[in-house]
Amino acid sequence: QVATIKSASSAAPVFQNSSGTEKGLLVGAYVNFDGSAGGTNKPINDSFNVSSVTDNASAKFTVNFTNSFANANYTMAGCHNAMSDGVSIVAQDGSNTTNASQFSLITTVYNGGANPSIVRALFIGDM
Repeated sequence: QVATIKSASSAAPVFQNSSGTEKGLLVGAYVNFDGSAGGTNKPINDSFNVSSVTDNASAKFTVNFTNSFANANYTMAGCHNAMSDGVSIVAQDGSNTTNASQFSLITTVYNGGANPSIVRALFIGDM
């Protein structure tokens, strides 16, 4: 048991096995927000390293990071509360380029449904 894990440099801690092989990374950012709320800036229910979420259009959002990733090669996984047909998909919005300071995502909207009320996303990569 430890109370604190601290990096010896300004980089994030590296998790290694006894042979020195890297075994994992910390989550660089996560967010849980209300996609159905009115207004351009969506209410954030909980987050880490996310400064805001912007509503770009129906089912399209931009997650803005407080601290940028080291490069644009990070990854995202996400989900939202199911719409009427029970499908939940969150993906990169193909109309926008991923960069280190924000991520544009798109959620599924079926049968003319509204933006999902709960959207969750996490981001992993070099900080």
